[in-house]
Amino acid sequence: MTIVDAHHHLWDLTVRDQAWTDGPGLAPLRRSFAVPDLEAAVGPAGVSATVLVETINVAEETPELLALAVASDLIGAVVGWTDLTAPDLTEALGSLRSLPGGGYLRGIRHQVQGEPDPDWLTRPGVLRGLRAVAAAGLVYDLVVLPHQLPAAARAAAAIPELTFVLDHLGKPPIASARHEPWAQRLKAFAALPNTVCKLSGMVTEADWASWTVDDLRPYADTVIDAFGPGRLMFGSDWPVCTLAAGYTGVVRSAGELIAALSPAEQADIWSGTARRVYRLADPQAG
Repeated sequence: MTIVDAHHHLWDLTVRDQAWTDGPGLAPLRRSFAVPDLEAAVGPAGVSATVLVETINVAEETPELLALAVASDLIGAVVGWTDLTAPDLTEALGSLRSLPGGGYLRGIRHQVQGEPDPDWLTRPGVLRGLRAVAAAGLVYDLVVLPHQLPAAARAAAAIPELTFVLDHLGKPPIASARHEPWAQRLKAFAALPNTVCKLSGMVTEADWASWTVDDLRPYADTVIDAFGPGRLMFGSDWPVCTLAAGYTGVVRSAGELIAALSPAEQADIWSGTARRVYRLADPQAG
């Protein structure tokens, strides 16, 4: 089984604080996580490539992530950050692509979950920026909460030329075992052909101390039915996932959730979709 981890993070607290880790229960994340830590975590799982994703809305972070990709045989793509509303966004994206490692930039993400306006994604300035992302040949990763999914769907409908990648299933309320209105909103987003979803982040939306695969299954089944395996990809959300599970535990739970699918469908989720969406080289292609 070939695995591509389509979603993980790295950060160095000696370079930049990660203020979000000051939140309740997040003390285990108040340290640096570097490439050797990642390699040690993914090694037992047989991961062949990863997608490194931004953590904070800071322009200086993306060049640092690109440099990490250059130095690593494991990182195959970077999802960075830049200001979508900047008037010089096209030039900014071009500058990122011209940096050492700029070829690893395959997507852009913004911490939409922290925006107080539920319709932030459909603001004219944001839509203009999303069109620039599409024109640059990049995808757009979405980290949103359930109440922001309707705006995400409207943005995806307005820009059919842009692939929207939904992180963490849109953060359903797994810990409280509620399914609606998340499921209805998720299905409306998935109905658009330019949307895909990461099977990621579930363990930290569940009860960190007592979750089971059965707790995750209704939510996984919903996204499998809504997107289909060809528009789903595995992501660990490491090291955030370590609040609730080790790396191998996340891989094992994902395997149980997709076990009823055919081998070809499982291969899409484990690696095929991520390779296509993030344009990763296929090691079996020679």
